[in-house]
Amino acid sequence: MAVRRPYADRPAERPGIRPPDRRGRAGSSGRMGGVPVEMSRERFEELVGDALDEVPEELLALMSNVVILVEDDPPPGEDLLGLYEGHALTERGWDYAGVLPDRILIYRNPILRICDDDEDVVDEVAVTVVHEIAHHFGIDDARLHELGWG
Repeated sequence: MAVRRPYADRPAERPGIRPPDRRGRAGSSGRMGGVPVEMSRERFEELVGDALDEVPEELLALMSNVVILVEDDPPPGEDLLGLYEGHALTERGWDYAGVLPDRILIYRNPILRICDDDEDVVDEVAVTVVHEIAHHFGIDDARLHELGWG
C-alpha cells in the first residue's frame, strides 16, 4: 500500500544532517498566505537540485525507484510544502517489483508564500527536501519531530 506523508509543519531547530542555519528566518513573521517571494520556477528547481547536492552521496546511492518533482501547488484543500507518495524502503519486500516510482513532490507556491526572502526559500527548500527523503527511508513524522526536523 502506498503512503502519503505530507510535510506541512514549520520545522524547528534540527540537529543531525547539516540543517540550514535558520536564525529565526523562513516565515518568522508567522504569515501564511502573505505576499509570496517572487522566484521563477527555473530558479526554484535549481534550489531543489542544490538541496539534493547537499545530501550525502551514501544516502543518495541508497535511494531506489523514486523521482523528485516540483509542482506549483498541492492538491486543492491541502496545506503542504512537500509530499512523499510511495512505498518506503523499509516497507518493500520480496514482492516489490514492477511498480511505478515513488514520488517526492516539492510545492513551489506554498514555500514562496511562507518565506520572507530568497535566503529563506533556500533554507525551506533544503528542509523540505530532507524531510521528504527521510520518508523514503521510512522515517515518520514523529521521529523527524524528535530529531528536530519538523
